Amino acid sequence: RGICSRAYFLVLMVFVHLYLGNVLALLLFVHYSNGDDSPEPGAPPAPALGPLARLEGIKVGYERKVQLVTGKDHVIRTLSLKPLLFEIPGFLSDEECRLIIQLAQMKGLQRSQILPTEEYEEAMSTVQVSQLDLFQLLDQNHDGLLQLREVLAQTRLGSGRWMTPENIQEMYSAIKADPNGDGVLSLQEFSSMDLRDFHTYMRSHKAESSELVRNSHHTWLYQGEGAHHVMRAIRQRVLRLTRLSPEIVEFSEPLQVVRYGEGGHYHAHVDSGPVYPETICSHTKLVANESVPFETSCRYMTVLFYLNNVTGGGETVFPVADNRTYDEMSLIQDDVDLRDTRRHCDKGNLLVKPRQGTAVFWYNYLPDGQGWVGDVDDYSLHGGCLVTRGTKWIANNWINVDPSRARQALFQQEMARLSREGGADSQPEWALDRAYRNARVEL
Repeated sequence: RGICSRAYFLVLMVFVHLYLGNVLALLLFVHYSNGDDSPEPGAPPAPALGPLARLEGIKVGYERKVQLVTGKDHVIRTLSLKPLLFEIPGFLSDEECRLIIQLAQMKGLQRSQILPTEEYEEAMSTVQVSQLDLFQLLDQNHDGLLQLREVLAQTRLGSGRWMTPENIQEMYSAIKADPNGDGVLSLQEFSSMDLRDFHTYMRSHKAESSELVRNSHHTWLYQGEGAHHVMRAIRQRVLRLTRLSPEIVEFSEPLQVVRYGEGGHYHAHVDSGPVYPETICSHTKLVANESVPFETSCRYMTVLFYLNNVTGGGETVFPVADNRTYDEMSLIQDDVDLRDTRRHCDKGNLLVKPRQGTAVFWYNYLPDGQGWVGDVDDYSLHGGCLVTRGTKWIANNWINVDPSRARQALFQQEMARLSREGGADSQPEWALDRAYRNARVEL
């Protein structure tokens, strides 16, 4: 599919934070290889991993009962088939929700933000591309013109700032890129621009919180051995829900707790990304004998918990859930950008209202036909709608799986070895939250 091709991925990765000027940086990395998934010479081979469990959706509205807690039945309801999305009312008790919020407040929350890393900027500064090549990469429909939606499709993350059609036109006007003001750039107009003017313009305009991709605060709570008994119980409940191996669930990310105040939002995004030779998973990079320039969070599943009832807004939107087809460019039509959760949440296909204790979970990847991780499911695009009144609290359990079985197996083997030899203190920093581990709070 065109929108999932490597060329598209490379363009998108660059525009995540450097806008139009540095798009081809990744093109020079196309020839990087995946490296060798095999372990170091002399090391014991990693055990083969079995197929990943995956719940069947059956049909939208289908319900089944499961026992996740002794003596209590939970109902799992199918919300969509694309993505494979489910809802479980009462997954958490009201007391558990309040405890998670209390622990997060004790730990302290920090502002959520998406900014380019120094390493990424350094990599970008080493490459150049002709404006003709850049124009052709941006011109998705190959009509020789750059429409606003073609530019927006590649600048949706910016340097933490969400770009709207108005923002793009303001930039055009400021740098005199669009003489007739129609929002469309010809090849001649594009070629006559100095792309450095874009960077100068963006650096001179500090984004307000309402203009950010994500306007929220978050923290991470440890769930491993020695954590609060309720945190451990929730992780075990997730283990039973997902039916994945304990090693996969236990070695995944800690619980992320997020607070959206009034005016908070998170524009539509996917929780994981494709792994090309230029990227590696954030969790398995610790043990992989590979050198690649970029990493991504390989989140096989998302389990999201609503921790309170929101007074106004705050729904989770899946803009293209159960669409017959998916096309990146169709997300932006005229003045409507379906990814914009501040202005157009009501136009998304599926809205999930936050209800205290309810969990929703979905798969971020399609199956590969061999029981493992395949392509990213584009239909998993989702976002947090604008909170119009009150405060919204949620938590995320992400289940990390590397699309490379060999790397995932090697990672699990190494984590098990660390646990045997040195206990919890020998595990990587990301696997433990030492500031929270010793906290003791009772229900």
